[in-house]
Amino acid sequence: MPTHQTASTTSMLRVMNERAVFGEIFRLGPVSRPELAQATGLSKPTISVALANLGRAGLVREVGLRAGPAGRSALLYEARPEAGWVLAVDIGRAFVRLVLANLAGTVVSRIDDPSGSRNPADLLDQVTGLADRLTAEVGIGRADVTLAVFGTPGIHDKETGALHLAPNLPGWDLPGAVDRFSAVSPSPFLVENDVDLAAVGEATYGLGRGVAHFAYVSIGTGTGMGIVIDGKLYRGSRGCAGEISYLPIGEGDPLQDDPAAARRGMFETVASADGIVAAAQRLGWAGATSAKEVFDAARAGEPVARRAVEVEVNHLAHALAAVTAVLDLELIVLGGGVGVQGADLLIGPVQDRLRHLVALQPPRIEVSTLGADAVRIGAVAVGVTAARDLVLDRTVAASG
Repeated sequence: MPTHQTASTTSMLRVMNERAVFGEIFRLGPVSRPELAQATGLSKPTISVALANLGRAGLVREVGLRAGPAGRSALLYEARPEAGWVLAVDIGRAFVRLVLANLAGTVVSRIDDPSGSRNPADLLDQVTGLADRLTAEVGIGRADVTLAVFGTPGIHDKETGALHLAPNLPGWDLPGAVDRFSAVSPSPFLVENDVDLAAVGEATYGLGRGVAHFAYVSIGTGTGMGIVIDGKLYRGSRGCAGEISYLPIGEGDPLQDDPAAARRGMFETVASADGIVAAAQRLGWAGATSAKEVFDAARAGEPVARRAVEVEVNHLAHALAAVTAVLDLELIVLGGGVGVQGADLLIGPVQDRLRHLVALQPPRIEVSTLGADAVRIGAVAVGVTAARDLVLDRTVAASG
């Protein structure tokens, strides 16, 4: 075998070993060499070489001793959280929410700001300014961010760089629109559907931990669903899985009665915050202005508000019946502004309706414990995994 091939193979094995050791250190926390050898299946000498290389690169550090049998002590190692940074951005209709997390996934700084504009240039200026404030708080700059993750409505078309199915973000459906995020992050960045990220957040830190088959259903300004099957996010053939806005559930014929329904989706026009207000107005409460107002009135026993909530329950139950029949889920996590604010009025009645609408045992329905942080938390979970690979790849490239 030629020498250069042998060298290449040796380098590849070294990288694989270091990646395995680095990953186990994050998973296990402060850990000893024998524990790493047992977890990875690598020999102790190989572990020692990997730890030495990772230490020289500033990715791993010694953190003390653990007492062992017969008075022996084992040296412990942990990953340096400051070896990388993840910027997570949730771009919603009403708010822009950012967090900065270190490589351990610990959030070190956060900020929420009312959305200043739907105009792409103004939105980017706002997010850039917020990112500058966040990074300055921990003494770094935007260029020091290892990876940024942007959660947005709609679907990112990777071929054209456009955002599809995002009517609340006008102008972002043009080719190359997503490339504008490079103005916020000079480092690599990812663009993900916001509800998909919320589902990842639930799977990692919320009610979906340990649940193999569940969905995160967001009802708010818009509607959407993130699907987890066999413990993994399910995207569909074109990344459009979970776009429940377009379920044919609602009032009348959207193609004839409501042109906006064809654009936003029939289900979204009746299930979203605007849909609940419209139902109350249709039933006689002309002055209804917000879903929260309708929910509060329903809790107080106001008849029209209660009927409006019943309309919402009916639409939501029919949508979830379709989801249940197709996916046979164990759990549905209800999120979004409407889902969280109205959970006490929606979940019980929807669960009762499902028992009559589907022959299958319906999934349990629970309100998200992550609240408004769901998208950002999911973005951190996605970003930290990718950022660890990036810092390791850069280290290998520099040493090579």
